[in-house]
Amino acid sequence: MGCDSETRHDPTSKKVTADTLLYLNHSDSAKYVGINTCKLCHQNIYNTYIKTGMGKSFDLASKQKSSGDYHTSVIHDKIGDFYYKAFWLNDSLQFLEYRLKGKDTIYKRQETVDYIVGSGQHTNSHIQSVNGYLNQMPMTFYTQKKKWDLPPGFENGHNSRFMRKIGLECMSCHNNYPEFVLGSENKFTAVPEGINCERCHGPGSIHVAQRQTGSRIDTSKYIDYSIVNPAKLSIDAQFDICQRCHLQGNTILKEGKSFYDFKPGMKLSDYMTVFLPKYKNADDEFIMASHADRLKQSACFIKSLESATARASTATSTVNDSQKLKPYKEAMTCVTCHNPHVSVRETNANVFNDACNKCHDGGKEKTKEKGGIGGTEDPSTPLRVTGAAGSTLICSKKGITKISNCVSCHMPKSGSIDIPHVTVHDHYIRKPMTKKDKDGIKEFIGLYAINEKNPSTITKAKAYLNQYEKFENQKHYLDSAAFYLKDKPEVNLKTNFALLIQLCFIKNDFTKMISYVNQLTDASILNNLLIKKSYANDHAWTSYRIGEAFSKAGDLQRAINYYKKAVDLAPYVLDFKNKYGTALAAKGSLPEAERELKEILEENPKHVSALTNLGFVKLRQGKLNEAEQLYFKALALDPDYEALLLNMAGLYAYKKDFKQAEIYLNRVLKRHPNNAQAKQALQQIKQYIN
Repeated sequence: MGCDSETRHDPTSKKVTADTLLYLNHSDSAKYVGINTCKLCHQNIYNTYIKTGMGKSFDLASKQKSSGDYHTSVIHDKIGDFYYKAFWLNDSLQFLEYRLKGKDTIYKRQETVDYIVGSGQHTNSHIQSVNGYLNQMPMTFYTQKKKWDLPPGFENGHNSRFMRKIGLECMSCHNNYPEFVLGSENKFTAVPEGINCERCHGPGSIHVAQRQTGSRIDTSKYIDYSIVNPAKLSIDAQFDICQRCHLQGNTILKEGKSFYDFKPGMKLSDYMTVFLPKYKNADDEFIMASHADRLKQSACFIKSLESATARASTATSTVNDSQKLKPYKEAMTCVTCHNPHVSVRETNANVFNDACNKCHDGGKEKTKEKGGIGGTEDPSTPLRVTGAAGSTLICSKKGITKISNCVSCHMPKSGSIDIPHVTVHDHYIRKPMTKKDKDGIKEFIGLYAINEKNPSTITKAKAYLNQYEKFENQKHYLDSAAFYLKDKPEVNLKTNFALLIQLCFIKNDFTKMISYVNQLTDASILNNLLIKKSYANDHAWTSYRIGEAFSKAGDLQRAINYYKKAVDLAPYVLDFKNKYGTALAAKGSLPEAERELKEILEENPKHVSALTNLGFVKLRQGKLNEAEQLYFKALALDPDYEALLLNMAGLYAYKKDFKQAEIYLNRVLKRHPNNAQAKQALQQIKQYIN
């Protein structure tokens, strides 16, 4: 039984109009059924789809999934002075991190890879799960160059090693929807194995139930509202499905929304707004997943949309049902060139040429589909046929002329500015740029909302703060955020409170943060303003930032109150619990501090800071051997952790082993030469040694 070949009419179904989005699977009662259920009726589509980039986007780490070359798998992070090697131990993929002194290995850490993300068309990146907490690992294989290197964002002294958190935003684009633990940043109870059918068609339970009861719809005349068929959506709605993931940028969720909420057929801007920085004289720069943004800048898209809009405004009853059922046919969208069910690798290059020629042949060419060079009804009429390597041949009385593949000139391959060792086609379709086009001085214009014309001032403020924190530490982003955030009168302070706290936190303006808190009072903030749990942990983050302000000011009790609130709202954000435990220890509440720190290590035994802090608590309790054991566990995970090395120096100084204390202080200064505390301690230690 197939869903696309129904013949029986359903009189309750409505014919499509531009604003008819009555899909039953938008209901909260609709559930995801999984790709294997879809396969039962759509075997042929399944067979080709699982070979696509989306179908191969995410899976368990296996030899079948991996594209890596393991003969030359050693890389060196010169700034961090770590070497990395990838290898297979039976069927388990292993990453070895190590450090050399001469030819001697003076440090090593071996970790197991749990997941591989990426289809292998461009990259394979690697993820580790520790009790469900997902972190990216410090090796990526770049398949086009056949090269191992640090992952994007790990370069230039930013190697986060095994600690880069993989949260819901990352997972919800690179994979099907996972089961995320509310109150965490990166904990999951279940992770799917690739993007499946329902990411573009919506949850399938209602559709399956209707088919199982024998309900059928003539989809040549009617829309089946039990499931979304993107081919029958308006141009904008179809774009929104693709833009959900192929519009990478600075994504700002709408109030109360999460990365789970958008479903195909909905309006994306009701759930999130995606911003990108815009620069004058930087048209040749783009990021990897910017396909939708780049395409929409193209004259091809702009003119086709204008034409489609004009036709729609003058449409008459003579427009047949078939045209109404597929409104996107009148304009350029992603599926003009791409069949999402078929891999680009298995698509003949001339498919893309043909898409161009539909508009650019001037009506003079006729395409023959018989294969090879054949005759025409009129020998003077050019015949377009496929040549080698996807080129196009124009055949006429004058002979055969080979012309270039359209894409090679008008969508040239080049590197993205965010992913090294990768070349992709720029989807900004245009005439080739000249040197003069590229020589202008790059000037920042502002953040631009790609999928929403008039975002609110709150959304803009969030975007500028997010851009600063996640992407570029440029002061003008903070100035722009401040422009949108008013703190007077008090109603504005309450409305903008979380963002004002975030702005002050970024600027280290703890005095102003505390003045805002004093103005509204602790009781009002803790009992009325910061009370909601959410996937983004917004209220928990605000409470944590306030706790940091009071900690810096030396008001430990108020810091503890706000840290505790952060932990109550987000109990699985282990860094919040770590700060809470540390503050308790500083106040002398050692049993309570020990309890919090042990809970962290039960969740994640590889949390280096918690190991370090628990060691300090044990030291304060006079349990030197236990402290030393915890420090060594932490040291095996991170040989350069500043607080740990200082604590170890303190432990050995306490034991009057000043020579060993000196060794650890020198290790601090080798990696962190400006550490004033280490310099002062070293001077004191040398007096005892001499």
